[in-house]
Amino acid sequence: MTVSFVAEASSNHQRDLARCLAFVDAAADTGCDAVKFQLFRVRELFAPEILAASEEHRRREDWELPVEFLPALAARAHDRGIDFSCTPFSLLAVEQLRPHVDFLKIASYELLWDDLLTACARTGLPVVLSTGMATLAEVLHAVDTLRAGGCEEPTLLHCVSGYPTPPGDCNLAAIGTLRTATGCAVGWSDHTVDAGVVARAIHAWDAGIVEFHLDLDGQGDEYRAGHCWLPHEIAPVIAAARSGLAADGSADKIAAASELADRVWRADPSDGLRPLLATREAWR
Repeated sequence: MTVSFVAEASSNHQRDLARCLAFVDAAADTGCDAVKFQLFRVRELFAPEILAASEEHRRREDWELPVEFLPALAARAHDRGIDFSCTPFSLLAVEQLRPHVDFLKIASYELLWDDLLTACARTGLPVVLSTGMATLAEVLHAVDTLRAGGCEEPTLLHCVSGYPTPPGDCNLAAIGTLRTATGCAVGWSDHTVDAGVVARAIHAWDAGIVEFHLDLDGQGDEYRAGHCWLPHEIAPVIAAARSGLAADGSADKIAAASELADRVWRADPSDGLRPLLATREAWR
């Protein structure tokens, strides 16, 4: 088994290209396989009555990623040997992202929007879908929609859309449910900032992809909500996960290379003393 880690820059980039590029570098430096951003326009994301009544939602215009950043971000990611992805929140965004991304990621909040799912599927790019808040019936419909649009093998992320998510709400066992019900590859989209939860998702439930929200320095706009990791926090989690997976081995019960030299120092069956008789002869 292998696991891929995806660093989500979310809205912590502050519309600053240098900071965006630093996110790409941080993702690569911490051992990630991909970095992901979000492409939305607030006036296309929320209904007019919400924006008219909510200054908080209007302020999210400060979180919008400039489209002109996309080529530079993709190039930096590829230079660093990792994939570049972005979440489209509109049909236009799908087309804007298509030339630049290695895969598309659909957010949990857009899972019900068949037109967006179909547009993503028709690009021919790999599609990853988060399933926060969804029922199994809603997930099955979304998977059917993606497959009908041409994405035969979507990847699902079990997700709990709590920011942050208490570990007791994670229901990681749903990873197995999604895998069995859909036949899709399934991973975990983390909002817990809990190393134990990430390890459990990988080692107990075979999450093949782990997405997490990243901030560089605690100054990102979403960091204060409590669901974002810092680079020095996530790097050892990634390293430990990879180390643990490397320990699985072949399942054959044989002596490992690191213990071969000690085989002759076992107790001899004739008298129960160490080492084996043949080894003792060499010491006489």
